[in-house]
Parts: sequence; C-alpha cells; structure tokens
Amino acid sequence: MTDHLNRIGVAQLGFIRRTGRWAKDAAHAVSLVRTWGPLLALQMRRLGVDSIPIALFLAVFTGIVLALLASYIFTGAVPLYFVGALVAKTVMMELGPVLTGMALAGRVGANIAAELGTMKVTEQVDALETLAVDVHAYLVVPRVFAATLMFPVVTAMAVAVGVVSGWITATSLLDLSTPEFFKGVRQFYHFKDVWFGLLKSASFGAAISLMGALTGLRTQGGAEGVGRSTTRAVVLGCEAILVLDAFWALVLL
Repeated sequence: MTDHLNRIGVAQLGFIRRTGRWAKDAAHAVSLVRTWGPLLALQMRRLGVDSIPIALFLAVFTGIVLALLASYIFTGAVPLYFVGALVAKTVMMELGPVLTGMALAGRVGANIAAELGTMKVTEQVDALETLAVDVHAYLVVPRVFAATLMFPVVTAMAVAVGVVSGWITATSLLDLSTPEFFKGVRQFYHFKDVWFGLLKSASFGAAISLMGALTGLRTQGGAEGVGRSTTRAVVLGCEAILVLDAFWALVLL
C-alpha cells in the first residue's frame, strides 16, 4: 500500500514539475515580443482571413438547413415565428462556433502541423536552435495568438451569414414574413448569446493552433511522420473543441 502511494506521489510531482517547466517556457516565449511580433499579422492573414471562404460556405447551408428543420419541427405545434428564434440562437451559440471550429481544425490545425512537421524532419527547427532563436517564440506563439484573435472574427462573420441565409430561406420557401422571422429573433435574443459564442471560438482557436504546433514540433520519421502528425493534429483539435464546448456550457450557462 505504501509503495503504491509513493508511486502516485512521484507521478504527481513529475506532472507538477513538467507543468511548471512548460509554463515557464511559455511565459518566456510570450515575453519575446520582438521575435513573434513581426510575424503576427502574416499569421492572422494566413490562419484567419484565408479561412473566411470555407467558414461562410458552411454557414450558408447551416442556416438553410436550420430554417427548414425548424419549420418541420414547429408545424402545427407553435407559432412559425419560432423559426427565427431557433435559427438565431442555434447559430450564434452552438452551430456557428462549433461547425466553424471543426472546419478550421482541418484547415488551420493541419496547416500548422504539416508546416512545422516538415521543418522538424528537414532539420530547419534544429537550425533555428543553432542560431539561438527561441523556437516557441518564433514558430508557436504567433500562430497561437493569430488563431485566438482571428477565430472570433471568422465566427462572427459565419454567424451573420448563417442567420441571413436562414432568414432568406424562411421568407422564400416557408410561409413566414420578414417581420415574423425577426420577431422570433428579438423575442429570445440576449447579449450573452453573442459573447458566449465568440468566447468559445477564441478558445477553439487557441486549442487548435496549440495542438497543431506542438504535434508538428514532435514529428519524427520523414514524410510518413508528417502525415501522422497532421492527422493527429486534426483529431486532437476536434476533440479539444468538443471538450471545450461542454466546459463552457457547464461553466457559463
């Protein structure tokens, strides 16, 4: 029994030491603003602006499907203006951030993991270390900050497009007028609906980019290893989105 408790204690101390070392390294990397600062705008464009088309494409069909589904569910049960409430609330609080995050996990997470993984297996990372460049400040920090800042922007645009596409669908294909649609939107709207979804999307961006960067920097085994790291980064990013989604719902709702 005593040996078992000792092993548990040793494992806990090891975890605490590793966590402290990671936190110290992260704080040091963030403090090197001159290293990652000039790269931030470039990464914001690559990870954020370039991701807008796929996010808006996804949002258009999300709004269409939600409007048709809401009409089917509410037929003969509640007033049809509830379609507007369901489309707006669902897109703003859940489907907008989560589906956008899932789509960008494939694009952003895979991009980061493949890029850094290729640099790792071709010894470019070792070359940076030889030149006394902080690898985490140069490669990880700008990507994590860029994704954290840009994911809410991309999500906000996707939410707006999703609601508009739901409104157009409801007024074109359903027996619902524009005043009735927005009556449902206004009746159940709370400001929390907006910042809740944007907060989630920021945490998704941080998690996806961090998973991609750390997975890429641990790549081994040439081209095959890069493929494994890319796949692993996408899987871990999607898992992180689901865990964070449940966490924020539990904490804030």
